Amino acid sequence: MAIDVKLHVFEGPLDLLLHLIEKNKVSIYDIPIVEITSQYLEYIREMEREKTLDSMSEFLVMAATLLRIKAKMLLPAEEKEEEEDPREELVRRLMEYKMYKYAAVELKDRSIDAAKICYKPQTVPQEIRDYVEPVNTQEIVGDLTLTKLYDVFQMVMRRKKELEDPVRKDFGTITKERFRVEDRMEDIRNQIHGYSRINFRTLLEVAPERENVIATFLAVLELMKLGEIMVSQSENFSEIYLDSVY
Repeated sequence: MAIDVKLHVFEGPLDLLLHLIEKNKVSIYDIPIVEITSQYLEYIREMEREKTLDSMSEFLVMAATLLRIKAKMLLPAEEKEEEEDPREELVRRLMEYKMYKYAAVELKDRSIDAAKICYKPQTVPQEIRDYVEPVNTQEIVGDLTLTKLYDVFQMVMRRKKELEDPVRKDFGTITKERFRVEDRMEDIRNQIHGYSRINFRTLLEVAPERENVIATFLAVLELMKLGEIMVSQSENFSEIYLDSVY
């Protein structure tokens, strides 16, 4: 009579190794490699017969690793190639896998608990949310009421306004001139000496800011007054030209 064997579904070779270690109640830092390897291979053979795995490659690689460690541990002490424990790398991988496995279980439990939490929607009437408690202006603060304090504040602000200079209070911020008339005069002299005649429009297109336009007009007027340039225009609204008198 055949005996049915129910196999656990393992997520990988490390999962199977942890199951065997917990089943045998041994320390993960002192794995009885001979016994664990034998049980691991028995599980692999059973899985192959039951065809519970689509791919055996990862489990077979781990089986080869266990057999290699088993062979190293069975060698006499004088024939061992390495002094460190051949199980050290396997223990490290098992500890990392165990840590992540427990973390996954903890996160899953928290997700299940969070799904059980219900939140009540806000049902407070709009009138209550918009309510602002009125200020009691007759409340005593020291020897004064809020109304008297407000009156004192208004009086101080009136006195402050009376002390302001009615002319200077409207002054803006005084900044350094970006375009000086003297500089524009020198620029015009240099351009006229190079070309003999220049278009007045080109002087304004260099920097169309209002300050530059004003400085350019004043510079042209000053040069005309000094007799250094002549201004001509063929007809109304036509181009204005500046000519050197030299």
